[in-house]
Amino acid sequence: MTTTTPIESPLVARLVRDFAAVRVDPAAPDAWCADAPHAVMLLAGDAVRFPEGQDVAVVLPELLKACEGVVDGSVRIGVVERESEDAVARRFASRRWPSLIFFRNGQYCTALAGMHDWDEFVAHFRESLVVGPSPLPTAPVPLRGLAPARAAPGEASGAKSGVM
Repeated sequence: MTTTTPIESPLVARLVRDFAAVRVDPAAPDAWCADAPHAVMLLAGDAVRFPEGQDVAVVLPELLKACEGVVDGSVRIGVVERESEDAVARRFASRRWPSLIFFRNGQYCTALAGMHDWDEFVAHFRESLVVGPSPLPTAPVPLRGLAPARAAPGEASGAKSGVM
């Protein structure tokens, strides 16, 4: 029996239905919030592989409620369809599921990855709401084909690393 993950989890769909979350266009992942002074985009990840993403989908409205008054006006929520999340995550150099990506007037500000204990999550969320625009983080560069370090003359191979 194969377990399949729905294209959109019911908890992410709930954000759209009950909390006016906007479906983000993967071709222009920062355009959905260009006119929003404050916005947060959820990259929940595969619900089976990363169940924390569903937890974040549940608490996101509560985080917004706990942070009322931190910024003027409301905070727009964006969600990305599951089949586009990987591409959007690469665009913002997000390396962990789930992630919340914060924007101001369509400009990237910061990211908050993972699920946290409530008080810690609220504190990090508040900090993330007030951070100003910043450059996108850079994606890690894969290191392939590196030759092993050579031993210095007179050293046994592997002696530097403690391998004998």
